[in-house]
Amino acid sequence: MAASFTSSCSFPLFMLLISSLLLLGSFVSASEKQYAASAPVNKGLSWAFYESSCPDLESIVRKQLKKIFKKDIGQAAGLLRLHFHDCFVQGCDASVLLDGSASGPSEQDAPPNLTLRAKAFEIIEDLRELIHKECGSIVSCADIVALAARDSVVLSGGPEYSVPLGRRDGQSFATQDVTKDLLPAPTSDASTLIEKLATNQKLDATDLVALSGGHTIGLGHCSSFDERLYPTQDPTMAKTFANDLKEVCPKPDTNATTVLDKRSPNKFDNKYYVDLMNREGLFTSDQDLYTDSRTKGIVESFALDEELFFEQFAKSMIKMGQLSVLTGKKGEIRADCSVRNSDNAKLKTVVEEDVDVEAHSEL
Repeated sequence: MAASFTSSCSFPLFMLLISSLLLLGSFVSASEKQYAASAPVNKGLSWAFYESSCPDLESIVRKQLKKIFKKDIGQAAGLLRLHFHDCFVQGCDASVLLDGSASGPSEQDAPPNLTLRAKAFEIIEDLRELIHKECGSIVSCADIVALAARDSVVLSGGPEYSVPLGRRDGQSFATQDVTKDLLPAPTSDASTLIEKLATNQKLDATDLVALSGGHTIGLGHCSSFDERLYPTQDPTMAKTFANDLKEVCPKPDTNATTVLDKRSPNKFDNKYYVDLMNREGLFTSDQDLYTDSRTKGIVESFALDEELFFEQFAKSMIKMGQLSVLTGKKGEIRADCSVRNSDNAKLKTVVEEDVDVEAHSEL
């Protein structure tokens, strides 16, 4: 009887074990899911551009960023924002990395870029040095920025997606006026944002709402939203939220910052949209996405379904990351991300030394 009892119980236990393993397997698969796997790719770019010439490229970037984020996860938002600000101004050509020159101040000097993190620029240049040491000067700064942005999302808990590569670096930067005009302002309403992105970047309302989800991580400066607090409170902002912000920004033009997403400031998730539904969006450009009838439904969909948000965010990032890219023989591969090769004194010295050696060898 005892043997019969054990035998009859073993089958259900076995099935329970199998079910548990299957559930575990499905969980692992979901956590390793590749989003937007079938996104269209511009001519000149490729999913496997460096497969033979620099096979360890992506692992170098991710390994280095893991070290950095372990010490300061806040740097992830800085790198993601850098990619946005690069692509929205004359395309994803790393022009935002260029220092000013005799021809004029750089994109970095334009008001919208003054709050870009200085550390983000350092991280990109450090990555370039590591990559060029491993593979030679064949990987562009523009591609490094795109990969760093993707890994900032993934390592903060967001969707894993592939990045088409093959961008070249621009040899010029936009003027301050052009930069200011092309970058969406935090004080803009949804109508302005929809029109600007459609006209300048060929991005639609769904792209706008999805990409705005990048504000699920990072910080906002008081100067970017204090007009919603003073002299009177914006009626679309929850009163308790406004009172909390007034403690951070006790008067207009306070030089302080606060988190963009109060619910999970360092985790890439869909809580940003939950904030908007609770009238707790920090910027006008955030909250108005829930006020405007053209975007309200999209906000609600993303707030209710994180998987839907992740899928669309990946698609929109891949789309944005291909704006006006330089490929083939256009542009260059910079030997220093902050300087055009023609202005790079170190590069000129190396070239002159090589020419001098060749001249002596012919004597």
